[in-house]
Amino acid sequence: MGLRYKRILLKLSGESLMGENNYGISTEVLNQYAKEVQLAVEAQAQVGIVIGGGNIFRGLSGINQGFDRVKGDQMGMLATVINSIALQAALLSIGVKAVIFTAVAIESIGERFSMDLVNQYLEEGRVCIFAGGTGNPFFTTDTAAALRAAEIKADVLLKGTRVDGVYSADPEKDPSATKYEQLTFDEAYSKNLKIMDLTAFTICKENNIPLIVFDMNHSGNLQKVVKGEAIGTLTTNRLPIRHLTV
Repeated sequence: MGLRYKRILLKLSGESLMGENNYGISTEVLNQYAKEVQLAVEAQAQVGIVIGGGNIFRGLSGINQGFDRVKGDQMGMLATVINSIALQAALLSIGVKAVIFTAVAIESIGERFSMDLVNQYLEEGRVCIFAGGTGNPFFTTDTAAALRAAEIKADVLLKGTRVDGVYSADPEKDPSATKYEQLTFDEAYSKNLKIMDLTAFTICKENNIPLIVFDMNHSGNLQKVVKGEAIGTLTTNRLPIRHLTV
């Protein structure tokens, strides 16, 4: 079976790295995610990754602690760098070549984002981890993921979560919530579905980048998605173009 999506941008939340913990990084979850990425790479997918920092620090939460919003967001950016280093280490430990690109200069940790270099590394089969958000305050890592997806000309933006798609309500709180198999960006806007922030959504819509929300915690799902299996919820500009298995 070939690939439906050759070049992907995978967005992971920092909170998902906590696992059952209340803070920090679960080694079990980290290693599981690394193995999922390994399977996608072995399937010949070119993988870019953006990971959040909410397991360590969220910029908005800093406001309630007396931090200026800009300073809080800068701290959040550094939290994403910590998570990126952890994920890189987990990938390298299982033989997956991975490099970190930072949105701000941190020479001893990663290279400054360069489109030419990213293209070269992706073509060589290296996983490219984009740390530091967009490098600017007031923007989320969702927006950073959509921005990087557009810049690297990704075939799809994949948002790995702990639920198996987009629902009409929070399925963990509302048992009557129904799952959407497919949506248009306009439908998601009108239904006020909290899939990604509006800036990220707009970037995906204007650059015609399909968005798939899927359960990253289910073993093998990432590989299934890149191969075109109907996993999760697909959001696009037009319907219907549901996943094609090739």
